[in-house]
Amino acid sequence: MPQNPERIVDHLELFKQEEYTQLFKNKHEQFEGAHPAEEVQRVSEWTKGWEYREKNFAREALTVNPAKGCQPVGAMFAALGIEGTLPFVQGSQGCVAYFRTHLSRHYKEPCSAVSSSMTEDAAVFGGLNNMIEGLEVSYKLYKPKMIAVCTTCMAEVIGDDLGAFITNAKGAGAVPQDLPIPFAHTPSFVGSHTTGYDNMMKGILQNLTEGKKGAANGKVNIISGFDTYVGNNREVKHMLGLMGVEHTIVSDTSDYFDAPNDGEYQMYPGGTKIEDVADTINAKATVCLQRYTTQKTREYIEKTWKQDTKVLRPFGVKGTDEFLMAISEITGKAIPKELEVERGRLVDAMTDSYAWIHGKKFAIYGDPDLVYSVTSFLLEMGAEPVHILCNNGDQEFKAEMEEMLKASPFGQGATVWIQKDLWHFRSLMCWLSNLIPQPPLIRVALNLVPPLIRVALNLVPPLIRALNLVPPLIRALNLVPPLIRALNLVPPLIKGG
Repeated sequence: MPQNPERIVDHLELFKQEEYTQLFKNKHEQFEGAHPAEEVQRVSEWTKGWEYREKNFAREALTVNPAKGCQPVGAMFAALGIEGTLPFVQGSQGCVAYFRTHLSRHYKEPCSAVSSSMTEDAAVFGGLNNMIEGLEVSYKLYKPKMIAVCTTCMAEVIGDDLGAFITNAKGAGAVPQDLPIPFAHTPSFVGSHTTGYDNMMKGILQNLTEGKKGAANGKVNIISGFDTYVGNNREVKHMLGLMGVEHTIVSDTSDYFDAPNDGEYQMYPGGTKIEDVADTINAKATVCLQRYTTQKTREYIEKTWKQDTKVLRPFGVKGTDEFLMAISEITGKAIPKELEVERGRLVDAMTDSYAWIHGKKFAIYGDPDLVYSVTSFLLEMGAEPVHILCNNGDQEFKAEMEEMLKASPFGQGATVWIQKDLWHFRSLMCWLSNLIPQPPLIRVALNLVPPLIRVALNLVPPLIRALNLVPPLIRALNLVPPLIRALNLVPPLIKGG
């Protein structure tokens, strides 16, 4: 029954092997007391119909697979993009293992993080002692340049004060006084991983830039947001490098989650230098590549730093056009001929593929900014989104989506669903050509008609594996033979001139 080392398979294939199928059959017959297979099949078919759809959308008290992660996942992702940073989670060990698993399974890379290992006594008396001991051990054992602290549900329910705890830990000599320890309160029972990213990014900038206001450095700050395609950071650096724009990618995870295999383990590969992050307060402007993962961060920068911020999504031709033209306006740098050539190649590739995408109907779900960007690209290709679902989207997101859809002849038949889950999505997608999901698509989707095209973070193992390589390619089943380039990765969807 163990895996064959000569052919390691995903769990979807592993559990189809004879040993497992027989085990499941015995369990079903001897212990489950289940309904006959015919009745199960009848009900399964009924759940695909309109009557069940109406019942499904009438429910209020139950959520079935909300298609989002916990806040600490986003907080860890933000922290890991800073040089020498060790995420420290004030909570139980099991929670941290869960967060690390999400990222490690997706990237197939080590993901370092520690916890204060809170248990029942800490839940009653508070986690101060756990944090003091945990910070001391983490610093001595792993020698980080910075420790970024976030919380889980347990710490938030009992009201642990991270700022006071960190001060006490430094006062007790557990860690050096000058060790940067930014923190963010990230309760998993509200918000999502995108909220956690925003909270931690704001916490890091508050901590590292305190007292660092000085002469303008002429740079442009880039905050990528919760973008799991690490190649995008490299592509942004490539474009800005061609333009001669001095910049800082705040939290650059491209080397951490796509480190070279050179035979030597590095616990903290790559990342933005701490001194560069500290100097972001003196930049000319901050450009955020996502809107809904940077709301608190942008508000902090504008009000505290008195620095201009812009939201620019370089996804698709239009989005990358707007990005490069805005950068040119901010810096006074011209868009070079090289980028015009790259844009031309992209337009040529899109033209070649247009006949295969035009008129196809899609259902899309995921995080707000990713859904917006993917939908924008599909509209450029003449696709017709029908259902767009975003569990962690709000009314502002819905209004922005509907404005974009209204402006395109291909978006007239689309409906935007917010704060709905994947069981709602299942009822919507039975008759569509294709699905573009972002995090987990549950197994029940596999007995439906549409093929799947996976984009972004895999919170469960993907049905179609989108490699985080450069250039990454996604096989698009019966859509575009034989390969579709993964949207805004390499070559970039860019504008010149």
